[in-house]
Amino acid sequence: MSRTDDPREPFEAVPQTFSPRTDLAVEAHELARAAAPNLRGIDESVEELENFRITRVHVRTVEGARAIGKPPGTYITLDVPGIRRRDPALQDEVAAHLAKELQQLIDIPEDGSVLVVGLGNSHVTPDALGPLVMNRLFVTRHLFHYMPEAIGEGYRTVSGVAPGVLGITGIETSEIVQGIVEHVKPDLVVAIDALAARSLSRVNATIQIADTGINPGAGVGNKRKALNRETLGIPVIAVGVPTVVDASTIANDSMELLLGQLRSSVPNNGATKIFDQFSPEEKWQMIREVLEPLGDNLMVTPKEIDEFIDDTAHVVAKGLNLALHPGMTSEDADVLTH
Repeated sequence: MSRTDDPREPFEAVPQTFSPRTDLAVEAHELARAAAPNLRGIDESVEELENFRITRVHVRTVEGARAIGKPPGTYITLDVPGIRRRDPALQDEVAAHLAKELQQLIDIPEDGSVLVVGLGNSHVTPDALGPLVMNRLFVTRHLFHYMPEAIGEGYRTVSGVAPGVLGITGIETSEIVQGIVEHVKPDLVVAIDALAARSLSRVNATIQIADTGINPGAGVGNKRKALNRETLGIPVIAVGVPTVVDASTIANDSMELLLGQLRSSVPNNGATKIFDQFSPEEKWQMIREVLEPLGDNLMVTPKEIDEFIDDTAHVVAKGLNLALHPGMTSEDADVLTH
């Protein structure tokens, strides 16, 4: 069944001008439904587990895709607030569920080959998720070539690369990945990247999987050429974790909370009478204008980001290792996710 009204129709994600920056489809859907409760073309289901929630958003039509600014496809979100507590048992549980969800999207034979791309800048902690995952990935392409007898049943040909960023390499990430794809000829690309969220509660506590590919840097307003089926000629699965929030989002939410408190504690006060005259778009623009002198791309990340990013990279890498190698057990993954 087609995911769009016409699969040949090109799609360009154009976020709403006042909308908070977010790479998460679940958040974009929340914002779109608030603005248009009768929004069509998008299905959403929620699975509540003991320690976390899995939300599946299926964007079926181009109309729905344009409404949330995300390409048509499937977006799976694991919301795990407890993962911030550095609980090894919970991390293993999340990695197992991540592997399960990934396996449902990986539509290649067991002997197919996979290229994993760790996007981001290893010198900037909130943007280092991709390179850190690459450091823990169990790659096998060289083993199949030089030591095939050392590889057991249930292991795929996996290669990986951390291409860096344009400011360091002078080369667009898409150009590097396209060149590798043309030479290595994988059946699937899995791209890992740090994302931007609209909500602080989801920072370092959410994992998103998408079968639509990825636009590196889009969440922080630095959109590069997409890595997807159209640009690479093969399926692309994206795995991301939000590590930053737009500062104007925090300021806007804080102002709304303050005004709400004033309404309840001081009815008919002058401040709320003034601000209630503005639309959400006008309030958002006002915040943007106030913060603009501080820097148009001011992004915020928690002070514990060093610990969070390292733990999250381990969870994502273990989930990937289990998903890409069906013959790998959890015990094997503990050893091979170095």
